[in-house]
Amino acid sequence: MDCFCSVLRLTERLIASDYFSVLISEPMQKEKEKAMVNEMVAKLTSVCWDKCVTSTPGSKFSSSESSCLSNCAQRYLDMSLIIMKRFQSMNSMH
Repeated sequence: MDCFCSVLRLTERLIASDYFSVLISEPMQKEKEKAMVNEMVAKLTSVCWDKCVTSTPGSKFSSSESSCLSNCAQRYLDMSLIIMKRFQSMNSMH
């Protein structure tokens, strides 16, 4: 029983340690970032598709659709970056 208690105490100390927190939080942060990127791509696709593709798509986009999609995606990414930087600056102030 003493061996089990020692292992239990060691495990509790490990979980409470900053090292363990870093080991756990780093992969979780990467998964959150992947989810955010996937969400951004889905939103970008939806918004730009609805705005730029006005007729039934064929095998290729028209030049105006292609230009619109490219510009829409660039504006969306630019605005996302601006918003992200703004939130980061607000967080650093607190």
